[in-house]
Amino acid sequence: MNPLNGYVGYALRRAQGVIYADFNDTLSRLDLRPGQFAVLALIDQNPGTTQSSVSTALGIQKANFVATIADLEDRGFVVRRKSASDGRSYALDLTARGRRLLQRAAQLQSVHEARVIERLGIAGRQQLLELLDKLSDLR
Repeated sequence: MNPLNGYVGYALRRAQGVIYADFNDTLSRLDLRPGQFAVLALIDQNPGTTQSSVSTALGIQKANFVATIADLEDRGFVVRRKSASDGRSYALDLTARGRRLLQRAAQLQSVHEARVIERLGIAGRQQLLELLDKLSDLR
């Protein structure tokens, strides 16, 4: 028996690793990583949002985020333009190609989520989300 199994943080980290690996594997057929999926989803829901806003919302360091956006832009999924309201910022939008990719990725995400629900049950999923929400502002 592993003495760490009784620690919430350890259990969360192990579960997160399993969930992330499954989602990463699911998205790999689109050559997309989970973090990129999150970026595309946020831009889709907030057209014209700034790079800074997306990196802050996702908790990604700005230096790392620039590389992510550059990759998505190079692949034709995102367009980056100087912000009309702040010349120091870039506004982000999905291209038509980016929207098509996000649509396919969202379908795969639904398949991934169904696998998680199969393990937890609908009520268990809801309970887990509520418990995790309680931990989100621990600091």
